[in-house]
Amino acid sequence: MSQKNVTLSLDESTYEKYKEFCKKNAVALSRSIEVFMEEKIKNGGK
Repeated sequence: MSQKNVTLSLDESTYEKYKEFCKKNAVALSRSIEVFMEEKIKNGGK
């Protein structure tokens, strides 16, 4: 699978909190977002 770099506009506070959450839980930030997107697609956006 090839990788795609993207640019997102996010609320700074939310981003920083989530980045820290991922760090504390040893979760890759990019992979976490990728899994979220896969689940949304799988569930029809619900």
